[in-house]
Amino acid sequence: MMKCSFQKSDLLNGINIVTKAVPTRTTMTILECILIDATLGEVHLMANDMELGIDTVVSGTIFEEGKIAVEAKIFSEMIRKLPDSEVTIYVDENDRIEISCEKAVFHIPGRNGEEFPYLPEIAKDHYVVMSQFTLREMIQQTIFSISASDTNKIMNGELLEVDGNSFTMTSLDGHRISLRKSFMEDEFEHSKVIVPGKTLSEVSKILTGEKESEVILYFSENHVLFSFDRTIVVSRLIEGEYFRISQMMTTDYETKIVVNRKKLQECIDRSLLFVRESDKKPLIFDIRNDNLELSMNSQIGSMVENLDIDKIGNDLMIGFNPKFLMDALRVIDDENINIYMINSKSPCFIRNDDSTYVYLILPVNFISSRG
Repeated sequence: MMKCSFQKSDLLNGINIVTKAVPTRTTMTILECILIDATLGEVHLMANDMELGIDTVVSGTIFEEGKIAVEAKIFSEMIRKLPDSEVTIYVDENDRIEISCEKAVFHIPGRNGEEFPYLPEIAKDHYVVMSQFTLREMIQQTIFSISASDTNKIMNGELLEVDGNSFTMTSLDGHRISLRKSFMEDEFEHSKVIVPGKTLSEVSKILTGEKESEVILYFSENHVLFSFDRTIVVSRLIEGEYFRISQMMTTDYETKIVVNRKKLQECIDRSLLFVRESDKKPLIFDIRNDNLELSMNSQIGSMVENLDIDKIGNDLMIGFNPKFLMDALRVIDDENINIYMINSKSPCFIRNDDSTYVYLILPVNFISSRG
């Protein structure tokens, strides 16, 4: 037995948060459900795919305490299509659910809430506190470098490292590395964990992103817990040793250019018009004196553009996957960026002076037509 009422907007917001942890395919049908738990003096919605679990508190009135598991897809669609009014959920002794809103009444089957697997308990003694804005920004600035392939599980996650008051996130996919570092107000115990990309992606969608709002990350041997607002997200960590990024981050260079980020981004964006998945062509950087010539030649057509730059070091011709460059430039706010290169076969580095962001991109081989 259970009876609760909610404003539709509050209930739907809670549903939208937890459905991110409902699996698309599973042999355990109970995991296709959302748990409504009204036994703790407040209403919790919960979903759990056994790798990622989300629990959020929804504002509502409890008339009779209880819990029920309801199939997520039908429940979310039903609530979404109800009028913007008060929604009452009543569960009888046979776990049959009645949902009423204004003059509409629906009946759907439920499942015993005791069958639902609760989120694992995480110790709260090892943690870090930071701004929601900062965490969401850092996720968005690095997550595109996570590998989509399942051949190496380590590349499916990001390295989160806490060292005193510094917080660093690193991702890589075999062709590039993205690194972002921020500094917190307080110092915390050293932590080093690999968090699945899926978890970080879903967390970034739920975070409000407000600078004055905090998120607490709790670390255990096998899990990470994100606690913010009235929501907790628990995820398994990826086991294993992350790559030795510091060995790849050289500060040596033979050529350094300083270029306007927006103008370079616009040039690269235009070059992508000539790129098709089946015919990946490199974007060629021809650096001579204080000029950067960008050229692309594909089956679709060709383009040549020139940009003014400040150059230190040698002239150089080097090719890149333009999409990798675009991914990095989109998440950099600086008006001008520094690009460091050694030769046409070595990685380039886009980084600022204090290395709070570093983007390493491997070059692409090409046949030079340079005279």
